[in-house]
Amino acid sequence: MNARRTAAASGGRAAVAPVLEARGICCSFPGRGSVLRGLSFVAMPGTVTAVLGPNGSGKTTLLDICLGWRRPDRGTVQLHGRPLASWGREERARAMSLVPQRENVRFDFTVADYVLLGRSPHLAALGAPGPVDLALVHDALRTAGIAGLAERSIATLSGGEYQLMLVARSLAQQAALLLLDEPASQLDPANRLRVTDLLRRLADRGLSVVYTSHDPQAAAAAADTVHLLSKGRFAFSGTPRRTLTPDALRAVYGVPFRVAWTRRGPHVSWDG
Repeated sequence: MNARRTAAASGGRAAVAPVLEARGICCSFPGRGSVLRGLSFVAMPGTVTAVLGPNGSGKTTLLDICLGWRRPDRGTVQLHGRPLASWGREERARAMSLVPQRENVRFDFTVADYVLLGRSPHLAALGAPGPVDLALVHDALRTAGIAGLAERSIATLSGGEYQLMLVARSLAQQAALLLLDEPASQLDPANRLRVTDLLRRLADRGLSVVYTSHDPQAAAAAADTVHLLSKGRFAFSGTPRRTLTPDALRAVYGVPFRVAWTRRGPHVSWDG
């Protein structure tokens, strides 16, 4: 049962702690000035959080800070109530997982062997995976909908299949927090829908999902909360219905948008 349903079942009184909490995040780069200016957000268990904004708005920098790869100039990040800086590298790898846009892999793995890499944080140095690890890999492949690709070479995968494999590797890692960098940015509409549907299902299983995107339609399809990032600040934050409005999107992207909410879900388009 996810966080929203747990709260509803107890009359909304359930105290659910954030998985990730960022407060007052500021970051700057030489020659560029301030990139992030006082950003704050929380990621709750059983929810999908989307950070949406145009290219170059600071989305990946924020993700790097949440992963502990970059220290903010000011502000704090807490993971499960502890300062992120107090987590060791292996401990952090068991608690959070990144799904990148793409990885340059130099070896010809099978899909199953590549997903098995997600078990690395749980293995001793030079330790071999056991039956439990292999079972978790197959469960991750089934959850991602690519069990039939287990013995395929990763070099033969389509863009959508490759992205689902990256998600499966993170699932094998068994982290409670899943961070994704533009997970559907280079996919066709059918594969984009497969990925966003999977993110929604993972949140419904209790995971906390945070992903960046420049595509309002992707955010509308999966997210519980959307933060619109513009000029280093969250210009708008809230539910997709409250945040993904024509006026808000135009203010962030600089072009007119059309937003229609139907029984089948939202449809977002822009007039370029």
